[in-house]
Amino acid sequence: MDRLDAMAAFVAVADLRGFAPAARKLGLSPSAVTRLVAALEEHLSTRLLQRTTRSVSLTDAGARYLERARQILSDLDEAEAAVQAEHDAPTGRLVVAASVLFGRLAVAPVLSDYLARHPGVVAELTLSDRNVNLVEDGIDVAVRIGPLTDSSLHARRVGATRRVVVGAPAYLARRPAPRHPDELTDHAIVHFTGLDPAPVWRFVVAGRPHPVALHPVLATNSTDATIAHAERGGGLTVALAYQVAEAVRAGRLEVVLTEFEPPPQPIHLVYPSARLVPAKVRAFVDLVLKTCDWSFVAL
Repeated sequence: MDRLDAMAAFVAVADLRGFAPAARKLGLSPSAVTRLVAALEEHLSTRLLQRTTRSVSLTDAGARYLERARQILSDLDEAEAAVQAEHDAPTGRLVVAASVLFGRLAVAPVLSDYLARHPGVVAELTLSDRNVNLVEDGIDVAVRIGPLTDSSLHARRVGATRRVVVGAPAYLARRPAPRHPDELTDHAIVHFTGLDPAPVWRFVVAGRPHPVALHPVLATNSTDATIAHAERGGGLTVALAYQVAEAVRAGRLEVVLTEFEPPPQPIHLVYPSARLVPAKVRAFVDLVLKTCDWSFVAL
């Protein structure tokens, strides 16, 4: 016996004062409604209805049970309506995670647009250069740059970026640009530890991986500090293309060793499940796909 189905049958019989009209309302046969009510009474070990050939009436226990049953069914309907509304229209709290610089440059503007379109949502933007655990940290959707390692997450590719070596024109005027990755050992190196903890830069030479171990003059976990030092002529640094795109376009940095770059890295939006995705997440993903150009391959 499904207790909720039995409860609904009992309430319908009590409200309509008969098994036949209750059956019509519920889309069941009268015998099915009779079996549900009988099973409920057996489960409760209490008679809820007095039956005669001409009428159906409540017992004292049935009258008390009817009030509670109506409340339970009403609460259930309300809960289902609330969940359905969340699925149909973006509401609630949306938590988005991204790396610090990408979040500031690319995610924050689209999140502002999103909130203007969906006033029923409040948002939190979490910026960190480490990959957060979506479930443990309560993240609804995150931006991931690079290969994905967690196969339990659903992912939508939304762009790509290159890993580039850059230096300021003033620095390259003093120290000629390297023509091969191995020549980096003769240069001042500025290393961003958030991209790679160890100062080993990865290249592709003759179609094969070619790592180069280096000794930085400056290592920092701050993207802004790394790029700023390189712009001031402090040396060469490796960065993702989106991090230096504006500086390259403005002429403050130049890209070197382009022919030895590894393949572009994908940019994905990831979220915990592809099934029954909340409307707030679907709307954010759709807005990024529709309005954002997150391809940072051409500089």
